[in-house]
Amino acid sequence: MNDQFNNAYKGKKILVTGATGFKGSWLSIWLHKLGAIVIGYSLEPPTNPSMFEICKMENKIINIIGDVRDYSNLWKVFNEYKPDMVFHLAAQPLVKLSYKSPRETYETNVMGTVNLLEAARNTDSVKAVIIITTDKCYENKEWVYGYRESDPMGGYDAYSSSKGCAELVVSSYRNSFYKKKGITLSSVRAGNVIGGGDWAEDRLIPDFIKAVSRDKPIVIRNPIATRPWQYILEPLSGYLWLGALMIKDNEKYSSSWNFGPRDTDILNVEEILNLSINSWGKGTIEVDKSEQFHEANLLKLDISKAKCYLKWNPVYDVNKAVEKTISWYKTYYENRSVNMYEYTLTQIEEYKKEAKIQSLKWSE
Repeated sequence: MNDQFNNAYKGKKILVTGATGFKGSWLSIWLHKLGAIVIGYSLEPPTNPSMFEICKMENKIINIIGDVRDYSNLWKVFNEYKPDMVFHLAAQPLVKLSYKSPRETYETNVMGTVNLLEAARNTDSVKAVIIITTDKCYENKEWVYGYRESDPMGGYDAYSSSKGCAELVVSSYRNSFYKKKGITLSSVRAGNVIGGGDWAEDRLIPDFIKAVSRDKPIVIRNPIATRPWQYILEPLSGYLWLGALMIKDNEKYSSSWNFGPRDTDILNVEEILNLSINSWGKGTIEVDKSEQFHEANLLKLDISKAKCYLKWNPVYDVNKAVEKTISWYKTYYENRSVNMYEYTLTQIEEYKKEAKIQSLKWSE
């Protein structure tokens, strides 16, 4: 498996902030299999159960418990381990929580990013940094077009706004500091990511999994909200391929990038849930009629830039994405004898094989 991405990660020290989270766990598993020395810097796993603990990742990576708001501790990690590259995923990732805790959201998502960029620019070993933000960083006009990387940043709620702010911070650091030092700095924006191992609060698929595993209906706020749903390995393959190219060229790829699904795979909440119910074989939907906080109804990403310059494309359609996601959870809940780390690697290998059939550059 470690012949992917130009073999760029073998033997490299890769710092992953937020490694104990859902996306961070999947990324750490893939990097570990690619032969990287993974240094995780994260809070304790955010949920119970958690993918990080289920896959016993604390035995496979260097796992450091720390907060990105704590600059002195973060700097010590950079100074001690001297990473070659950084993937920054640590964040307060929930819209609903941002309404309850806006200050914590801004401290984590904005100042946490500043702290990371400061530590990285003062560490001579670092050659490339990728900051993971979100599709919600764009000023959402609810139009039918996908947002391009050049569109303005914005955000109605504190979460979206904080991620827009983080993007502005990245742009400033790139122009003011990183170009002069020859460090490649990119930001990446993905859609609503689904995949096995996510138990976060207030996320559609995890809420469905919790409900169906207890034989309860899934309660939703806005059945017509339309999002760019994508399988977990789609953005991760984009991040890893971009990182491999950044290591080779410190100027060409230093910018912002969208990694989203095809337009035909952008569904509303009710449609994605019906696919999930069909895949699991049971489940019912209820709509919460109580007063709700503001949420966008329509959000799409334009992935033309990644397709053109990275030769990256989504591998799975939305049906396959849901099928693979539900399969992971069903295996976990219904067959506890299965080694979920090995099962996760199997899903990565299946994804890689399909990418190879589609002749995607990163899978060669």
